[in-house]
Amino acid sequence: MSTWMVVEDEPDIYEVLLAMFEMWGIEGVAFVDGEEAVAWIEDVDRGRFKGELPELALLDIRLPGEIKGQMVGERLRKSPILGHIAVVMSTAYKLSPDEERQIIAQAGADKLVYKPLPKFNELQLMLEEVIAQRRAKTRPAPVDGSSPSAN
Repeated sequence: MSTWMVVEDEPDIYEVLLAMFEMWGIEGVAFVDGEEAVAWIEDVDRGRFKGELPELALLDIRLPGEIKGQMVGERLRKSPILGHIAVVMSTAYKLSPDEERQIIAQAGADKLVYKPLPKFNELQLMLEEVIAQRRAKTRPAPVDGSSPSAN
């Protein structure tokens, strides 16, 4: 079973997301603020977490507390264990193109989506596509130097 991580301060949103994940056969790990999420990442890095690790993080940009969503993404990218997962930022607030670029760069995000999030099937397809793209980026090169498609 796959696991996806959600950092979202709106209970209605994260509960709907976790319910959708469950219907898709995906385990959800949810945090309501950046501090809680970063503490969990620290636990993972120190070997204190023994469950299945997420392959995707869906992070709200505006979170209560000092640690915002892009900072959680930045911490994920620095993790030796979680640094390879797909990161999708979300927000209900309109950002300028410069703000979008800055947040994506700081978080090392693969995608930024605006709320309301896409419909059920569209959201699943979009998130699975982001995971596939991230896997393709982080896949190690063949050891013999040949390309996987060379015949």
